Amino acid sequence: MKISPDSPWSAEKSRQLYAIDHWGADCFSINDKGQVCVLTDGRSGKIETPLAGIVQGLHERGYGLPVLLRFVDLLDASLARLHQGFARAIASQNYTNVYQGVFPVKVNQQRQVIEELVRIGKPLQTGFEAGSKAELALALANLPAPGLLILNGYKDRDFIDLGLWATRLGHRCFFVIESPDELTRLIARSKAFAIRPLIGVRTKVSARVGGLWTETSGDRSSFGLSPQQLLAALDQLKSARMLDCLQLLHCHLGSQIPDISDIRTGATEACRFYAALVAEGAPMGTIDFGGGLAVDYTGSGEAPDSRNYTLEDYCCTLIATIRSCLDPLQIEHPAIITESGRATVADSSVLLFNILGTMCFEADEESPVIPDDCCPQIHQLAELHNKLAQRDPGQAYQQALTCRDQLRNQFRAGLLDLRHRALAENLFLAVARKILQVIPVDAELPTELKGLRRNMADIYYGNFSVFQSLPDSWAIGQTFPLVPIDRHTEPPWREGMISDLTCDCDGKLDNFNLAGTRRPTLPLHPLRPGEDYILGVFLMGAYQETLGDLHNLFGDTHTLNVRITPDGQVDFQQEIAGDSINDLLSYVEYDPQQLSEKLRITAEKAVRTGKLTAEQRRYFLDFYRELLQGYSYFNHDPKEDHHDT
Repeated sequence: MKISPDSPWSAEKSRQLYAIDHWGADCFSINDKGQVCVLTDGRSGKIETPLAGIVQGLHERGYGLPVLLRFVDLLDASLARLHQGFARAIASQNYTNVYQGVFPVKVNQQRQVIEELVRIGKPLQTGFEAGSKAELALALANLPAPGLLILNGYKDRDFIDLGLWATRLGHRCFFVIESPDELTRLIARSKAFAIRPLIGVRTKVSARVGGLWTETSGDRSSFGLSPQQLLAALDQLKSARMLDCLQLLHCHLGSQIPDISDIRTGATEACRFYAALVAEGAPMGTIDFGGGLAVDYTGSGEAPDSRNYTLEDYCCTLIATIRSCLDPLQIEHPAIITESGRATVADSSVLLFNILGTMCFEADEESPVIPDDCCPQIHQLAELHNKLAQRDPGQAYQQALTCRDQLRNQFRAGLLDLRHRALAENLFLAVARKILQVIPVDAELPTELKGLRRNMADIYYGNFSVFQSLPDSWAIGQTFPLVPIDRHTEPPWREGMISDLTCDCDGKLDNFNLAGTRRPTLPLHPLRPGEDYILGVFLMGAYQETLGDLHNLFGDTHTLNVRITPDGQVDFQQEIAGDSINDLLSYVEYDPQQLSEKLRITAEKAVRTGKLTAEQRRYFLDFYRELLQGYSYFNHDPKEDHHDT
């Protein structure tokens, strides 16, 4: 797909280019006006609500960008889809037990998310998985009894005691044994409480999976019992006369598993362990497959960058695998638990941020005059530019790179003056831009042109922090769908990379998936003076809020929970203001009042020495105190002109 300023364009072409109909599924789309919309259920079908209209509503309520939007409707729909998928698979395969979903608290611990999951999950009997004392404390306070609790992670005495109190309150609380010494501790504390606990064992599944999180599976996974340790645990339970307490097998197949065959292999091994425990006399009854259900972040529908299966495939595969392993042994079908946190919350959160400006790499003149006294390399660049149509693009680009590098070396050696250096750089940009214009935006570049898009891409400066809002993109190279929220009836003919506000070379987005192809740049629109250009980062409801850090002391963005009413009205249900500078300073153990007092003393000295007047002192200190109360991000007025550098 070749894109130029004059390319005929439509919303349909943008849908194809950004693959929104694939990763967006039934959650996001681009309407015929070129606006990205959130899709929710209305009284008479799907409602399309433009994100640009929601942003306008935010501005009217006094909120600037960046902002995190949580769409409550999408959270509700994701949880319902998961349960409906298993219900259909159970019915179609005559499975004789039930499915019960469990949300891993670590995926998103935010109070608004947990409370909404409790509300919508009550009729579905959704439970919680806790991997720490703090997570169990919040789950226990929110989950009405009788509820399901899965306790994973390394457990000390207090963790176990809190779980035993949960049991006494009426919850079905499974203590999943992750390591041998935990069982000894659990047996001792359960006797002290006079409680016979529900026990699960986590086994190491040797099958390795693909994707970004392979270390959570296989023999070297951090948690889980080896076959030898599993037998020792069985013997210990028998010795303590508590084998009847062992009622759950837990296995973690992996996270964000891209290939359905890996899921089938891992589930088969887990079922063999389950059958072995039944053969040893444990009553069992429940199998917990942990996480693994992937979110399609790229829309390609292929492993390893995406997933090669649907939700229906996932549900049917687990149930068919259980039946194929257990039916021949005449073992009753167990209740099925999955901890599909990412698939539950990813769709529901969208980060919106505005672009503050761009740096463009363009030639100042398309056909500059070349003085006769120029060195040979400059004449070669000029000839390349004038006769580019007659040359192979890859060879021409390599020759241009060679000439440019030779000229830079001459400048370093003092053999080339500044004006000739600038002329050489200008000619190189003209040649490279001309080559790029003839290559379709979605074409795979040949080896000779590798680096061309990256070298010529504009830098779009975004009002956000990668480290705070998108830590997985920096830490593990995860890609999230990133799309302008408007102007999709215009060709996105600029190639861009995104830089954030932090003073860090890693504070950038330069890894995108475009129509299933991984590439370092993204097609974007040129900025217009006096008009905000807003980008949305989608499918980021899992992990990103909790993992975010305070690089350069940029804090949490504004967060608003949004519900679309059945008649299409936007209801801002909860508004959480982003961190102020005061908040951020307190996080790193500064007292803002003490800082103000220190600055007051400095300013008073400046008055005595004549550097400030008393009136200037008052104005400065008022400004400083007011600034400490403000938002840490760029205070942008959309009516200001954008300036390209």
